[in-house]
Amino acid sequence: MRKFKRVISILIFGYLLISTMLYFLQEKFIFLPSKLNQEHVYQFSEPFKEFFITADDGARLNGIHFKRETSKGVIVYFHGNAGDLSRWGQIATFFAKKEYDVIIMDYRTYGKSNGTLSEQNLFNDAQLFYNYAFKNYSQEDIIIYGRSLGAAIATQLASKTTPSKLVLETPFYNLYDVAKYRFPFLPLKLLLKYKFESNQYIKSVHCPVYIFHGTEDGVVPFNSGKNLYQSANDPKEFIAIEGGGHNDLVDYSEYQEAIDYILSIK
Repeated sequence: MRKFKRVISILIFGYLLISTMLYFLQEKFIFLPSKLNQEHVYQFSEPFKEFFITADDGARLNGIHFKRETSKGVIVYFHGNAGDLSRWGQIATFFAKKEYDVIIMDYRTYGKSNGTLSEQNLFNDAQLFYNYAFKNYSQEDIIIYGRSLGAAIATQLASKTTPSKLVLETPFYNLYDVAKYRFPFLPLKLLLKYKFESNQYIKSVHCPVYIFHGTEDGVVPFNSGKNLYQSANDPKEFIAIEGGGHNDLVDYSEYQEAIDYILSIK
């Protein structure tokens, strides 16, 4: 009996320890930034300019604007939770090569960007970059694109603006939905300070919505993206990539063909 009580005590202590760590260190789990020296010089295969936007609280936010002499429109792109613009800029050239301008930002603490992270700050910053795009393009020419964590930011932004399209790659229903997939034994609704409730934001999106998700996504479950799609208004389309994971959808012809079709729609 004494041994049994000891085991129970150890389990309870471990449970409380993991819960406490998740509460206080959750930004370490959610955000995986890499830093860049302020003197870092970007090198991309497509023409671009680097720029900075200063937020109301003084945070300095770094962006890249891929700009062609003539373009079919602009994609305001919100990247995933890891890395910085030296990597994500390379990924964004996929769209620049399709004769679209691309505006992509680094979130606070990522790359050359600084400032204090919070869910509301991320949403406010996204609006600043949309405003930057709106100064140079009509809303009919603006596409909002979000990938993984960036899909939540993109969806919230689209709920407050009127872009021509919202495209989401490997999105989640909300952050709780992803967290319970990884930590099903924890009281996550009490612990999570970040919500990223895309399932609520998407109800206020009134442009066409296109969602891509791989059936073998090991980071964001396929059903999480599928359930988000069910919450969206029409017109909408869900593109399932059979065998696709979380970071490799661009390698599939189904993704490439669907993107070409989506970009061709006016």
